[in-house]
Amino acid sequence: MIVPINTYSDPVLSLKAKPLKGLDPSIGELIGNMFESMRNAEGIGLAAPQIGVSLRVLVLDLSCMESHRDAKPMVVINPRIIGVKGRNVMDEGCLSVPGVMGEVLRPSAINLHYRDEHFEEHTAEFSGMLSRALQHEIDHLDGTLFVDRMEKRDRRKIQKELEAIAEGRITTTYPLARDAGLVTVRG
Repeated sequence: MIVPINTYSDPVLSLKAKPLKGLDPSIGELIGNMFESMRNAEGIGLAAPQIGVSLRVLVLDLSCMESHRDAKPMVVINPRIIGVKGRNVMDEGCLSVPGVMGEVLRPSAINLHYRDEHFEEHTAEFSGMLSRALQHEIDHLDGTLFVDRMEKRDRRKIQKELEAIAEGRITTTYPLARDAGLVTVRG
């Protein structure tokens, strides 16, 4: 089911999401809804808080990108970054901040401890676009948006766009929680 996406200034996006203690049928449904909502919005990643669920779950699928055509979709539960390497700046955008792009400095590689969709534990190193997408979505789980990581001078340049989003003066090709009257927090 396609679920509306919460946008900049919605309270759920500023909360630290709760960890999952285990799996139940509702988590499988949540993950399916997240993938469907993300793909409908033509995104590459989505965190549960973006659809109003304050749980530490995210999904990624970079296969829509030419350079990552063979990438397999990922489900990441209770992620914890345990190491970082390097640094690089890259433009980022976000389904919760539609129409806005901005440069963000992040580690170029991360060592991540997480659970998958079967709740099995993994520790792995990720670099490149996958590392960046994971960090961006993990930020959502911690109540941080990419615009919060931008340099102050760059953030000032997009302030009018952020105000338009906060006031609901935007249109998107995908459903927004505010338009559906949904800004509740579940989890």
